[in-house]
Order: sequence, then C-alpha cells, then structure tokens
Amino acid sequence: MSHKDELIATDIVGYLNAHENKSFLRFLTCGSVDDGKSTLIGRLLYDSKLIYEDQLERVETDSKKSGTTGEKPDLALLVDGLAAEREQGITIDVAYRFFSTDKRKFIVADTPGHEQYTRNMATGASTADLAILLIDARKGVQVQTKRHSFIASMLGIKHVIVAINKMDLIGYSQFAYDKIVDDFQIFANDLGFANITPIPMSALDGDNVSSRSSQMPWYHGPCLLDHLENVDVTRDTPLKSFRLPVQWVNRPNLNFRGFSGTIASGKIAPGDEIIVIPSGKRSKVKAIVTMDGELDRAVEDQAITLTLDDEIDISRGDFICSTDNPAEQSDQFQAQILWMAEKKLFPGRGYLLKTGNKTVPASITTLRHRVDVNDFSAQAAKTLALNEVGICNISLGQPVVFDPYDLNKHTGSFILIDRQTNATVGIGMLNFSLRRASNVVWQDLEIGKTERAEQKNQKPAVLWFTGLSGSGKSTIANLVEKKLFDMGRHTYTLDGDNVRHGLNKDLGFTDADRVENIRRVGESAKLMVDAGLFVLCAFISPFRAERRMARRMVDAHEFIEVYVNTPLAVAEKRDVKGLYAKARRGEIKNFTGIDSDYQPPKKPEIVVDTVKLSAEQAAEQIVDYLQAQGFLESQDID
Repeated sequence: MSHKDELIATDIVGYLNAHENKSFLRFLTCGSVDDGKSTLIGRLLYDSKLIYEDQLERVETDSKKSGTTGEKPDLALLVDGLAAEREQGITIDVAYRFFSTDKRKFIVADTPGHEQYTRNMATGASTADLAILLIDARKGVQVQTKRHSFIASMLGIKHVIVAINKMDLIGYSQFAYDKIVDDFQIFANDLGFANITPIPMSALDGDNVSSRSSQMPWYHGPCLLDHLENVDVTRDTPLKSFRLPVQWVNRPNLNFRGFSGTIASGKIAPGDEIIVIPSGKRSKVKAIVTMDGELDRAVEDQAITLTLDDEIDISRGDFICSTDNPAEQSDQFQAQILWMAEKKLFPGRGYLLKTGNKTVPASITTLRHRVDVNDFSAQAAKTLALNEVGICNISLGQPVVFDPYDLNKHTGSFILIDRQTNATVGIGMLNFSLRRASNVVWQDLEIGKTERAEQKNQKPAVLWFTGLSGSGKSTIANLVEKKLFDMGRHTYTLDGDNVRHGLNKDLGFTDADRVENIRRVGESAKLMVDAGLFVLCAFISPFRAERRMARRMVDAHEFIEVYVNTPLAVAEKRDVKGLYAKARRGEIKNFTGIDSDYQPPKKPEIVVDTVKLSAEQAAEQIVDYLQAQGFLESQDID
C-alpha cells in the first residue's frame, strides 16, 4: 500500500489508539445512472492512499479492457466488483468500502443508479448518516435523482451533499451549476433535510474531491473530503429513552441468565430500573456483560447482555425499556412502504412483517395512496409496483413493540417478506398506531362455536371449491349442499357470482380486486363456521396466496380445499355463459385462463376430475370424504 503513517513505525500503540478514537461516518453515494458514483468513491480511495499497488495495477489493466475513461485509469473499477458491473459499466449491487483520513474513519456504500435496482439503493441508505447525491452536470436533476432523494429523506437521512459531477464536460460553467443547485433546492424544499451542501466537481480528474480545484475559482465552498471530515452528523435522536430489543436469552449454565441485544436508543447502567414490554414486569439492572467484561455504562449501538436482579420471564421479541417512557405495542399501524418486488403489492394478501427481533403475519388492509416522487402528491392506487412508495394501513397477526420511525429508526422500521418465497418484498417505516383499531377487542360470548356445532350435530367446516370458470364448481357445490341438507345438516353456499351482486358488488376483476374479493369471502366464511355451519365456497380464487389466506382464517382442520380439476380446453368447450369466447375476442379483460393466471392447488384435500366423473359422482366423492373424516358426526370443537 502506497500510504504509510510514520506513527506506525515509531509508536504502534499510539497509532492504534489514535485510529480507534477517530470519529466515524457512514455515508452512501446515490443518484441517477452513470452520474459517476463509483468513480467518485474510487477517487476518494485513490486520493486517501488506501489502494494497494497490485490493485492499482489491476485497475489499469482492466481499464484497457472494459474501462470508460480512455487513457486514464477507470477508478470506478475499484468498487464495481461484479463481472456484470465491469462488463456493462454500471453498478448493480451495493458495494461497501472502508477508508480513513487523519481526522475520520468512513464506510461508504456505493449504490446503483438504475431504477431496476432502487431496492439496493434503499438497502445502502438504511444505515447511512449522510448521502452524497450525484448529478451529471450535463443532464441536471433526473427522475431517479428525485426518487433517491425522496428515499433518503424517507429513511431519515438529514445531511445531503449535492455533488454536481462532470463539470469538466461543461467547461466548468458556474451558470449551469447554479441552475442545477436552484432546481434541486426547489425540489427538495419539503424533504426535511437538515442541511444541503452543493459542491461542483469532476470525480474523474479529482476537481474539488480531495482538494480545491483551480478550474473553478468562482466556487468558495469546501472540497468533498474536507466536508466529509468535518460535517457534524451527531445523531440528534428525538427518543433518548432506553430500548433493548431482546435477540437472545443467554443461558450458558444454571448460574447465569442474561438478555442479549443491541441497544436501539438511550443508555443504561447497573442499578437502573427497567420495564419489559409486553409483559410489563419490572426489575433493576444487575450487570452489563460484554465479551470484554462488565461495563459501568452502555449506550446506543452497543451489543450487550443484561442481567437483572429478579428472575422474570423475558423472551426473544420482548423489549427492555426505561420505566420513564416505555415503548408502545400495537397490531394496527399506518406506515410508509417502499415496494421492492416485481410482483405487485395487493391489499389483503398475507405477508410476514419482520422487525428487529420479531416476525409476525401481516396484511395491508388499506392502500391509502401512492406517492408521486416528482412532486410528492398523493395518487389514488389499488396496488404498488416495483420501486413505488405508498402510505398503507397494516394489520398484524399479533402485536409488536415499536416507536414511530421519526423517533427511532431501529424500533420503527420493518421489512415485508413473501410467505411463499421468503424473499424480502418491501421495507417500511411505522408512522403511528391506529389506536381506535387497537382498542377494538374480541367480545367473549357465552355461546360459542362448540355449542352451536353440537346443537346441529355436526363438525363445521369450509369446503373451498376452486377451479377455472366453467369447471363445474358451482354445480358440484350445489349438489353437495343438497345431499347434506337431505341428511339434516346445516349449510350455506357462498357462490362467486352471487356475492358480486351484494357483498362484493363494488369489486372488479383486476388482480387487486380478486385478492379483496377472496379476503371478504374468507372473513364471511369464518363467521359462518363460528355459527357451526358447513360453508360451501365456489370461487375461481386463482391465486394460491389468497387461498392460503382463507385457510388461515379458520382452524387447520376446518378448511377443505376441493380442486375441481378441469383442463382449460374442456372448460372452454363447455363455455355455458359464453365468457371464454368473449375473452378470446378481447371483450373481457383479466379473464382467468386467458389473460390472467390460475395457480392450481399443490396439496388440496380433495381433487375432483370432472373429465372422468359426472357432477353427481363428484358430489358423492366429497360427501364420502366428509363422512370418513368424521365431519358428519357430533364432536367436541377445540
């Protein structure tokens, strides 16, 4: 490495102490594609003398093969580590690099500019204290510039450097620079940044990066590195109260029981009184244990283990808080969401919500509006697509402990996970609890499902008939109900066409409306099962996710999925209502099997082959299943 600190040779302990006690800054570079983010970081690493000589030789070699800077070394290659990035000259993944100067240590996240990889930019911004927003001086403020600015603001970044890059390509024009700065200031006026520092530069040539440039004598502000070394990003966390999300109960032997996690806010010392949320149990801190021994005091971002004076029940997912201002808990929220998946967000569809130390079932109950990143206006929307931001109401399967995001980034943030693929599909910030919804509690009744079912001498269940239009779902469900009725059983049928005349008459046939259609039907079926009935639901219900949602609404043994397996060609040949013919002519949009997908069940309880069986035979098969499984006998209902 070309840089040597003389202190290393004369006083290695002094060097290490000086290095350890330097302040620390995490920042990211962001902005539109090809604005010079990777080149800027490469320049900072190069000017800081933190590049090994063999690294520089490799960059010079690779520059001749895949560089974009002519005869000059392409410093962007220092951070574009993926082969695809070097080949295409773009950043795809987030690249983290460490460097230091005499004054400060830095971790920088180089984030991609392509809209396709906006989710990666959000990942880099989630831990940053400052954002360097690059703008190509030739192009000015772009849509992606605005999107990245909005996301940085949304994630709580308060300090922004607006780096007007490639000034060499416009002759170092002060007029062009001033216009871009004015345009950005007007756009960012409502984003809530604490300070915005514009700097004109050329990352390729190093102008105003590590030292002032003689090419722009009209600029009197700091160079980039000088500003990074001196900017005060001390976290002015509004919430000073102690928060420790419990990640692990540390029990190495019978004589030790501690609660481990990273402090989200505040400070703690032995003797301090604490309260555990959600249990409300109180105790005092006995000791603060770390790998390096016990501490007299611990602060935000420290990983610790607490031992307490009292043996109280604490588990992963609980919060240890100061008693003066404990965290809230709720299962209903308003939140901001950045959607990060190719598949759209649909209100009503089930997801998993993961906070710092807990994962719970969740669904978006209402998409209040989508945010236009160009002017921050609210737009009516039923879904969120990739990279879109929305304000939503969220309902959880069980309460979580939280603080609003603007008070505490650690305890107010979450991710959404697809239940089927386990992929992260969204990130979000909790705004506030929907207190009225949280205050709605289940009213215990003296007569419940068990009593109602015993009165009817049956075991209630949902028979969910799914299949293509024309497969025979309604016909078979009708025959099953007649047979059960003749046997003296108590039933009700929810048919796809019928509910759209009343309960769901406000819904269309888009994917979002189909999800909401099934959610409402599932809730209705749940009430009928609670009444002790057999509920026969005949719906195309094309998506597995919504059928799983309906299944989860009742007890595991109460949901019977009946797959009416009729090939598309057979269903289309029947076409009693003439719907397939209209869909083929383009007169009906979003028709399942034609221009909208149908996802067959993977493990249904019953499969009915309507090619081999008549409707009467299929109904007999289903009733025989109910008889064999004990549904037609009076049983205790747990």
